[in-house]
Amino acid sequence: MPVLYVIICAAGVAGDVGCLVEMAQNEGWAVQVVATPSALDFIDVPALEKQTGRSVRSTYRKPNEPKSPRADAIVVAPATFNTINKFAQGITDSYALGVMAEAPGLGIPLVVLPAVNSALAARVPFRAAVESLRAEGVHVVRTPEGAGAFPWHLALAALQRSNGRP
Repeated sequence: MPVLYVIICAAGVAGDVGCLVEMAQNEGWAVQVVATPSALDFIDVPALEKQTGRSVRSTYRKPNEPKSPRADAIVVAPATFNTINKFAQGITDSYALGVMAEAPGLGIPLVVLPAVNSALAARVPFRAAVESLRAEGVHVVRTPEGAGAFPWHLALAALQRSNGRP
């Protein structure tokens, strides 16, 4: 079964990420959840671990700890302004950003589903970050603001379009 990393950032909608996990599992993915350190306060870690059958990762493993399975694809959702900008700049000050930084170089399909308001999305640094990531083959999805529920399904649709599996 192919492995999908779902990387979660600290955004209000992060508490509903179990919806994305369920959708991915229904499409045939084994899901490994990775959370930024700040995201841990926004998610129900025990529930996600039960849902995926895997530990939620937020830090680098110790040398004596087992490795997580290698990702076949990665979805970053919800992706915050801060994480997107750091990712584009190659900043790897967390486990999540380290995983993201390596993916383009390893040829791992990566989809970013921003949770950014229109004021932040209008900023030059954010627009430049999105353009830079797209130039590297990262699929940054446009998300409609104020559309009600967070559009988790757009991440998986973009992944399928990017030749991710299944």
